[in-house]
Amino acid sequence: MTVSTTTGARHRAARRPSTPLTELASAATDQLGTVGRRTAVVAASSGLVVSMLGASPASAAAPTDDTVTGALAAVDTDALTASAKAVLASGPVVTAPLDAEWTLDAPVVKTVKPKVVKTVTVERTQTVSRSTVRTAADAGDDDANDSSDGSSSHAIPQSVSGNAVLEIAARYVGTPYVSGGSAPGGFDCSGFVGYVYKQLGISLPRTSGGIRAAGHVISRSEAKPGDIIWTPGHVAIYAGGNMQIDAPRPGKTIQFRGIWQRSPVFLRVG
Repeated sequence: MTVSTTTGARHRAARRPSTPLTELASAATDQLGTVGRRTAVVAASSGLVVSMLGASPASAAAPTDDTVTGALAAVDTDALTASAKAVLASGPVVTAPLDAEWTLDAPVVKTVKPKVVKTVTVERTQTVSRSTVRTAADAGDDDANDSSDGSSSHAIPQSVSGNAVLEIAARYVGTPYVSGGSAPGGFDCSGFVGYVYKQLGISLPRTSGGIRAAGHVISRSEAKPGDIIWTPGHVAIYAGGNMQIDAPRPGKTIQFRGIWQRSPVFLRVG
């Protein structure tokens, strides 16, 4: 009896295609069986290998020294800092010696002695009358309201000689007009007339109006040197002819001058 045996052809089971990733996974699986639960991750782009040791459960046995030794690659710090060192080395180096001295070039200042200009003062000596050396005081008085002046004369008229009133009055030529003054330091018009007559023992009122009331009126033809000339607000002493002596007004001095009043009233006292 013939037994025919039919042997069927055997076919290989289909396999996954092999790729670099599958080979890497297979290699990793083999390593896990040897090393335990340690995982190695390779970073090919940076060239750095970071080894990560998976946390072993408490029941797992602790790795031996042989499995730990050489697990982490050494890091070359010199290579990492080489570029920074190169930058520092290429930079400029500033040094200064400990005994360095600093100098400053100061400009030379030249002093120039100023020229001295001598001023020569020439003093003139001149003999003047009292009327030019005495100053007049600024003041006002109701006895000096007239603003016009007659022609003045510093010469002493001949009528003064032998006339007691005019001789006393002539002593004060050049005395300044002082408002309210009735002393040789300064006179106003009525103060001057009253002071002169007082030297002869005759007392007159202080104002020009009071003097007008104290004297009696005489005509101009009857008037003699030493009599009084009165106009509203002003009095003077008659010096004969067309002259009088008085204290004119602020800024003026006692002087002999022409009779300037338009309608003078002549008075006689005593």
